[in-house]
Amino acid sequence: MELYSPKTIEDIRRRYGFSLSKSLGQNFLTDGNIIRDIIEGADIGEDDLVVEIGPGLGVLTAAAAEKAASVVALEIDSRLIPILEETLGGFDNVEVIEGDVLKTDINEIIRRKRREEAFTGKVRVIGNLPYYITTPIIMNLLENRVEADTITVMMQKEVADRINSGPGTKSYGAISVAVQYYCTVSKVMNVPASVFVPRPKVDSAVLNLTLREEMPVELRDRELFFRCVRAGFGQRRKTLSNSLTGVGGLEKNDIAEILRRTDTDPRRRAETLDIGEFAAIANAAYDYLAERETN
Repeated sequence: MELYSPKTIEDIRRRYGFSLSKSLGQNFLTDGNIIRDIIEGADIGEDDLVVEIGPGLGVLTAAAAEKAASVVALEIDSRLIPILEETLGGFDNVEVIEGDVLKTDINEIIRRKRREEAFTGKVRVIGNLPYYITTPIIMNLLENRVEADTITVMMQKEVADRINSGPGTKSYGAISVAVQYYCTVSKVMNVPASVFVPRPKVDSAVLNLTLREEMPVELRDRELFFRCVRAGFGQRRKTLSNSLTGVGGLEKNDIAEILRRTDTDPRRRAETLDIGEFAAIANAAYDYLAERETN
């Protein structure tokens, strides 16, 4: 049975009385070649643990289970649990958990699987993410330091382009800096809207995020760094001297001094700064605030 076949999808929907939920962003893949390419892009090995976010009918899950030592699939929609029990019933290395990824301790799942199965490979997170909640899911995984080696996920192409953008490009923004701080980013493939049921209004893309063992910059205060990034891009048409004013209670003259210390032109805009330059500004701001407290 080809789970990705439109005929199979319709048969399952009819037998279970299942209707797709727009609120959960449910769109099911119908192209076997793309499914295989996603699994290949995730570089799943026979000793690896795969954690899947939102298995849907189990098309990626089944493909991953054929490659990996163990697969854990986290599904928020309780109506899909009995369907997954059917579609994945032939695999003894798959565990389906009902739950919300934003409220689930993924690291605890990974540690439990290490204790129970002692797999010797890497941890791969995969998923076809709902468009409306892609960024919160990715940042939740990264900020909570998910104990994985890679995250290979499908998302709206526009979001993928933003994550994978560099300084000086139109799509470069706070999400670009945030994800690239934690990961190296590469695009696996573009995915047209025509290969989904129901068909979404936009195209998708698959990114592979390889989590860094060491961060690309040293930070005095990570929270202050991200506050500077968000402030800069929050008013991206403004120059740094204006957009950074207010961060940490700093006034315009304070920002001017911080930019002077980092040899940064105050007329520049956030979209022109790379991660290293943002880090230099944030570290200088931290030192400046520390000096002000001691004086």
